[in-house]
Amino acid sequence: MMTTAITETHLSHLPLLHRGKVRDIYEIDDRHLLIVATDRVSAFDVILPTAIPGKGAILADIANFWFQRTQNIIQNHCSTMDLREVLSDAADYKCLKNHAVIVKKMHNLPVEAIVRGYISGSAWKSYQHNRQICGIALPAGLQQAQQLPQPIFTPSSKAAVGEHDENVSFEVIVEKIGRELAEQIRQVS
Repeated sequence: MMTTAITETHLSHLPLLHRGKVRDIYEIDDRHLLIVATDRVSAFDVILPTAIPGKGAILADIANFWFQRTQNIIQNHCSTMDLREVLSDAADYKCLKNHAVIVKKMHNLPVEAIVRGYISGSAWKSYQHNRQICGIALPAGLQQAQQLPQPIFTPSSKAAVGEHDENVSFEVIVEKIGRELAEQIRQVS
């Protein structure tokens, strides 16, 4: 069992492109990236001081499960490149094999696609303010953590480290990426 948390990675043979709230992203070549899910913990857009050993491995497993499960619904960035080709150093491979995935470079969308079945968190705060979530009117009398009458698509902006993701209306997403792509994201979600 792993007892040491991976809070930051340093792979000297690969350029670090981005260190996010939880993931470190390295460039492998002109077509591939290495994404490492660290054990850092982020809540409410803040990186917390204490990491959880093994969290990144679980996060990577869950993501890989869903990418595999939905690959026939929507194109994803998963690659078949062998991780041992990239992490040729035995110590790096042993440490990161369950945390790292190789992906194809693709265009990143500045959108977080969220589907809610229950009203909680930022959705609850928004509902209390004006009975709406992301511009979607909801019935009066809902209680915190209550199941919604039907699932709703509530996109948010994808903020940089130190900034907060913001819930936005579908029309804001349309303005950012165009109606056709926004509709596709909502439909697939």
